Amino acid sequence: MRIKLWGVRGSIPVAGPETEYYGGQTSCMDVCEEGYQLIFDGGSGIQKLELNNTKTPKRIDIFLTHLHMDHIQGLGFFRPLFDPGNEVHIWGPKSSTHTLHARLGRYLSPPLFPVLLRDLPCKLTFHEIERSQVEIGPFTITSNYIIHPGPTLAYRIEGKRSVLTYIPDHEPALGKNGIIDDVRWLSGFELARDTDLLLHDGQYSSEEYIMRKGWGHSSIVDAGKFAQMTNVKKVLFTHHDPYSTDNQLHKLFENFLNSNSYKYECEMAREGMVIDLD
Repeated sequence: MRIKLWGVRGSIPVAGPETEYYGGQTSCMDVCEEGYQLIFDGGSGIQKLELNNTKTPKRIDIFLTHLHMDHIQGLGFFRPLFDPGNEVHIWGPKSSTHTLHARLGRYLSPPLFPVLLRDLPCKLTFHEIERSQVEIGPFTITSNYIIHPGPTLAYRIEGKRSVLTYIPDHEPALGKNGIIDDVRWLSGFELARDTDLLLHDGQYSSEEYIMRKGWGHSSIVDAGKFAQMTNVKKVLFTHHDPYSTDNQLHKLFENFLNSNSYKYECEMAREGMVIDLD
């Protein structure tokens, strides 16, 4: 299984020399194995995503965690949507109020966007999922709701020899006393348990998180504790705050390493990073 990160920033894209190392594009990654390619989230990073699906070159699968702007703002600039020869499947969280098509249509329509969703020339199919399991090629993709404002999914992607869990927006510490120690009630636990690689929201320092409880994001300390409780092998902290420069993110990670002694490997996610789990 090969993973490439096309965007690891949260909330809004940023640019400039102070964010060159970690990158400024918002959430997007792809996962490839045996010629199949899956795309996760449609943030601004999707604009430069390269298609390399050799098994089914006309089918494209995009899994959305949720519909906040930083996770869908790149969809209208994803060129394969404008190719009538492509079969595009968009998977996203089911809502009790409106369909996935209707909710995405609010963005892909005037005055926010000049092209209506219904006018895209590709063959477009929507799949509403919740606690679901989907098989595509060598992949088994399991989803479930997690703690974040609005219907939000996390994904567990199982390939032939490795397992990846993708939780870019998550606040497992939201509660009276922080993270619940009883893992039966821990948001996202089953999806992350024993995974080879966990991409998890680590947007804030502990001090920053105090003033941002309920916003739907984690401190890097809480993300680290979540990784320990789920027994992951490696974690990449992602969804970096748009106000954080490279130097500030270096310092955030350095402080985390100096104050914790967890057994798993860990890094800060970087735009353009390629990981081979095999």
